[in-house]
Amino acid sequence: MAPEKATQKTIAATGNGFVAEAYRQIDPDVVCAYPITPQTTIVEDFAKFVAKGLVHTEYVTVESEHSSMSAAIGASAAGARTMTATSSQGLAYMWEELHVASGLRTPIIMVNANRAISAPINIHCDHSDVMGARDTGWVILFAENAQEAYDNTIISVRVAEENMLPVMPTLDGFITTHSIARGEVCDDATVKAFVGEFTPEHSLLNKEQPVTVGGFATLGNTYQNIKEAERNAIDAAKDSIQRIGDEWEVLTGRPYNHIESFGMEDAERAVVILGSAAGNVRAVVRELRAQGEKVGVVNIRTYRPFPSAELAEILKNCRVVAVLDRAESFGAIAGPLALDTMSALYTYDVRVTLRTYIYGLGGADVKLEYIRSVYEDLAEAGAGAPNPGLVYLGDRDEKEEDRL
Repeated sequence: MAPEKATQKTIAATGNGFVAEAYRQIDPDVVCAYPITPQTTIVEDFAKFVAKGLVHTEYVTVESEHSSMSAAIGASAAGARTMTATSSQGLAYMWEELHVASGLRTPIIMVNANRAISAPINIHCDHSDVMGARDTGWVILFAENAQEAYDNTIISVRVAEENMLPVMPTLDGFITTHSIARGEVCDDATVKAFVGEFTPEHSLLNKEQPVTVGGFATLGNTYQNIKEAERNAIDAAKDSIQRIGDEWEVLTGRPYNHIESFGMEDAERAVVILGSAAGNVRAVVRELRAQGEKVGVVNIRTYRPFPSAELAEILKNCRVVAVLDRAESFGAIAGPLALDTMSALYTYDVRVTLRTYIYGLGGADVKLEYIRSVYEDLAEAGAGAPNPGLVYLGDRDEKEEDRL
């Protein structure tokens, strides 16, 4: 018998508020908490749920993000459903522990509020922090808005525990974390049933089946074999994410797809992007399609594992494609999303003209006129204009304002 659709209610809350509500409904065994802007209100709100006795969670306050991830790894290895949250320098401070979490196959869920990395000091949105973690063996999901942040957080629990991998759902700092948005939340019973009980196959506290965690992989092939198994696990997680997302859609009516698109049915020019700015691009696409232009946008929701085959398939009929990165990959020919896109297109033998952009670093404006200029650039590229290389979007306007 098909599961019944969940009872849902409409609320207005910040993106962080939606995430904290998801944490409450998941009711994890352990939350390791350390504040950092713009993530702080997630653990603050959750601390109130703990204080009111609304969850049974062991709430562990620690002295740093490094300690937070260390405590989370220990709790998860002991068999506890474990969650935390962080942002920016905090995520960077965890870096070595991120590898430990994935290498030990601890299914930790950690929401990241995407924020710039210093220097110079900046507390606003870009993807520099999460891109620094893209090769650490974590599943990484991007949310365009508060609703997706809520859905992704709940879906992540099943993905993590089914694949024994840590998962990092992300939402854009301040733009999504602190803006009030309207969305739907499920009843508690539905979320509880969806995530189920966590019964790990192996646990440090299981005296009947003792295991070694954190052993030394010395010379020989052991270390490489373990890393190969980790690679196979995250590759296999892609199907798992889609299946679990489909189950969530049955309950909520909200689909989850690795990539989401608009206008791509006949698009000749397309933009590929991550996170909240997808809405800006969609607005421009609506405007241009109303004028008869064949344009579209592709928004990546599952970033790791990267949906290469799906992206190549949806872009294969385009003439020209722009990839907009909200993070740098200094010394490379483009930003990290563009490099992933190039790899996907090459791997699946899709040849389209490509243009690459950096935008919105440290909360820099993402004006609709900038997005229109990208589609204008693509039209010129399709007519044979030379490739200008990596373009900083809006940079010329800012320099002109400074000059004036």
